Amino acid sequence: MKQPFSIPPAHRRIFEVVSRTAEKTGIPAYVVGGYVRDLLLGRPLKNDIDFTLLGDVERFAREVAREWTGKPRITIYKRFGTAMVKNKDTVLEFVTARKESYSPDSRKPRVKPATLEEDLRRRDFTVNAMAVGLYGDDYMKLIDLFGGKDDLEKKIIRTPTDPHITFSDDPLRMMRAVRFATQLDFDLAPELTEAIKANKERLKIVSPERIIDELNKILLTDKPSKGLRLLFETGLLEQFFPELVALHGVEEVEGKTHKDNFYHTLQVVDNIARADREGNLWLRWAALLHDIGKPASKRFHPETGWTFHGHEVLGSKMIPGIFRRLHMPLNRDMKYVQKLVKLSARPIALTEDHVTDSAVRRLLFEAGDEFEDLMKLCEADITTKNRQRKQRYIANLKRVMEKVKEVEERDRIRNFQPPVTGEMIMETFGLKPSRMVGEIKEAIKEAILDGIIPNRFEDAYRYMLKVGKQKGLEVKKEIPPPEDKNSGRKEESDKA
Repeated sequence: MKQPFSIPPAHRRIFEVVSRTAEKTGIPAYVVGGYVRDLLLGRPLKNDIDFTLLGDVERFAREVAREWTGKPRITIYKRFGTAMVKNKDTVLEFVTARKESYSPDSRKPRVKPATLEEDLRRRDFTVNAMAVGLYGDDYMKLIDLFGGKDDLEKKIIRTPTDPHITFSDDPLRMMRAVRFATQLDFDLAPELTEAIKANKERLKIVSPERIIDELNKILLTDKPSKGLRLLFETGLLEQFFPELVALHGVEEVEGKTHKDNFYHTLQVVDNIARADREGNLWLRWAALLHDIGKPASKRFHPETGWTFHGHEVLGSKMIPGIFRRLHMPLNRDMKYVQKLVKLSARPIALTEDHVTDSAVRRLLFEAGDEFEDLMKLCEADITTKNRQRKQRYIANLKRVMEKVKEVEERDRIRNFQPPVTGEMIMETFGLKPSRMVGEIKEAIKEAILDGIIPNRFEDAYRYMLKVGKQKGLEVKKEIPPPEDKNSGRKEESDKA
């Protein structure tokens, strides 16, 4: 029989095994969910495949595992009526057809056995409520009871049942609706938009981790602004991210206005998504939060108009609180976002003045390995519609990059540590670990960054002696350069 779907050979073999098992056990089996959706859309197919069964899940899964892998080894989740079979990078999940009921204060359902129609009806969206039969006359037949294929063609997200009930029962589905609309570049059906607005406060019973998981998937799409705009317009965003909503709006005083920083932020995130082909989630978070400090730093001055002085520093200080509230990792990813937000205005500021070596050294030192990502963020931050102004901003950033390359090749500043260590300072002046040692080391670092001395041991050592003398210290021991200290070992190793 010719198959109406373009199925990879490895998956076709799996379906044949499942079909034979269905005939052998008399248990009808169906491929369901996102796999069927992506199959019809011609999207890349994942190696996680879901099956719905009308019968004994454990017995069925063991039979499939025995034929597919040669071992009847399965993982069982009795509470959910689920059995899982793994083989290398492919996972098959078998679930008994079920229907669900919910209590008002929980999104965890009470589950009962059901027919295939009842099982498909309980699913979130029509595009995810289709099945492909693997049993008897239904073999490789599309089962579409709620118009999912038609909705795929119309590029619309709908629910199989009343969306008010769907979203009230499981409020996370509101986030999922926005996420699917963004990933697939579909529209929400008008009744879905209204149902989300009516049920938005139900999102409060969903854990922050699940909400952020959906938000991260939106941020990793090709055009995150679509999802962010939908979250804002439906009122979902204000339920968990009021700091972002606070960016919205334009204020006018004495005829002077400022740009809407919310829509500006959405454009910056889209710009980053276009530039970031590696899917750097935290770079996209930095774009999302780069202006988060503007509402608190906004001031109006009759002569200059609206200002947001220090918004990037204030924004970086807000980030730990935001991450903590949203149950996000308080680790190096957060620090990466903080660093980019804090430095986000620095390269632009350099273009407004004469680009000095000292300013470039400091920027390189503070940005370190994140310098290239910082420059991506700065270029993404250029959202002006004025073509000449945009070209001028980009040309200025290019000048900064050229200066950075020149300074970096000459001074080796990025991630540098002063060539004179704290141990050398203590040995030279006979000091114990103390504040004095830190002050001398900091003075050396500042002198290098300011271009007072080159980033070389000999110059740094002489400067250390000068600073020590100013502080009334006496030299207790002369310290030879590091290469001299190791030269003997090098000669010995060469002879060996």
